[in-house]
Amino acid sequence: MLSDQRHVRTQRRLQYGPRVNITIRGYRPGDAEATWRAFHEAIHRTAASYYSEEQMKAWAPGVMDAQGWNARRTQAWTVVADVDGEVAGFSDLTADGLLDMLFVHPEFGRRGVGRLLVEAVLKEAQRRGLNEVRTHASRAARPAFERLGFIVDHENEDNWIRGQKVPNFDMYVALAP
Repeated sequence: MLSDQRHVRTQRRLQYGPRVNITIRGYRPGDAEATWRAFHEAIHRTAASYYSEEQMKAWAPGVMDAQGWNARRTQAWTVVADVDGEVAGFSDLTADGLLDMLFVHPEFGRRGVGRLLVEAVLKEAQRRGLNEVRTHASRAARPAFERLGFIVDHENEDNWIRGQKVPNFDMYVALAP
């Protein structure tokens, strides 16, 4: 669980949408459906210009396995971005230092939600004494990760999900001791 909740007002320009108060908090089992929806919509809307319909359907099918999804979220250290009681996005950190998921619902994009989620993950990684955090960034997410200091280690042209090739990038960020 995230031990310190914090309220942060983003400093994004209004052209990206109204300013919002974002609370970063620990994942709760009741967040399963909302986090899955953020995942699904981010892939099918935000990443739509980077991947084919077939790739997106393989990556984020239309049906949610609620029990499996919840189990995966609770196995990792998962944080949620909450805007006025609504899940705006989520991210996680596995025991071996992988930021496995970072998804922001498109309705909350370009408002600093992803940045705040990654900052929370990096803070947790430092608390654990990790030297670096790795991720498998999509084509859509790569620029955001680069703005946050992540470096491309390798392009994965042969990344397969449910029978579809869905290229991504292995990236990492070194953490200060």
